[in-house]
Amino acid sequence: MAVIFDGKALCQRVKDDVKAKVAEFSAASGRKIKLAVVLVGENPASRVYVKNKIKAAEYVGIESLSFNLPETTQEAEVAELVKSLAEDDGVDAVLVQLPLPEHINEQRILDLIPPEKDVDGFSDINVGKLTLGKPCIAACTPSGIIEILKSAGITLQGKHAVIVGRSNIVGKPVALLLLRENCTVTICHSKTKNLAEICRSADILVAAVGRAGFITGDMIKEGAAVIDVGINRTENGLKGDVEFESAAKKASFITPVPGGVGPMTIAMLMKNAYICAERRNEKNGL
Repeated sequence: MAVIFDGKALCQRVKDDVKAKVAEFSAASGRKIKLAVVLVGENPASRVYVKNKIKAAEYVGIESLSFNLPETTQEAEVAELVKSLAEDDGVDAVLVQLPLPEHINEQRILDLIPPEKDVDGFSDINVGKLTLGKPCIAACTPSGIIEILKSAGITLQGKHAVIVGRSNIVGKPVALLLLRENCTVTICHSKTKNLAEICRSADILVAAVGRAGFITGDMIKEGAAVIDVGINRTENGLKGDVEFESAAKKASFITPVPGGVGPMTIAMLMKNAYICAERRNEKNGL
């Protein structure tokens, strides 16, 4: 039976570490770190995520500035707001909550955030640096996954990691981060043939496909570490991409939904906000 990861406990440890660093930063600089959060529309899940992010920021001592825009806001108006936050020397980090309404080009908006303020790590520059193996701000969920695996004492070097899902938010960046840890990485997607067979070859299996219960126990190698990124709202509540009961019988380690990767994503966001402030200070010679 698998060890079930306690996301809340590790999340708390990361936040407490960030809280101490933020306090040191504020004492040395004489100012608070500021995180600007832009939310466009009334997406219920996005509103909950933003609320939780602001609550976490308050806990670690980061000041949050909230900008809530209606669903009908035009792209030019969103762009103008993001540009103003990018140019505001009093703002250390900028977060644009995704998804944006369909009439807005997400990447165009994200690329308006300078790399040193790109707390989510989604801009072209930070993604490019991640691809090249350069120091950068990496996306929060993938960073959290690496933190989870390391905290569990799971050896990464030389292991075969299989990622089911190729999104820009999780699949691709977590593949790059696992490559940095000297894993052998396979990315699977909707066109992959023999998916179950490939999954069964994984020492580390990351499910990020957005379909409840898509990965079943018979797709998991005995003793594998299973990271479930899925958050699917069903009639029976929140469910992951992994069919938990059957998977837990085969895996040596597994993250639950809820209470697994989700809390770590927010903790890593706080860590990234602190890194943004530190890098801006370095850039400004402070």
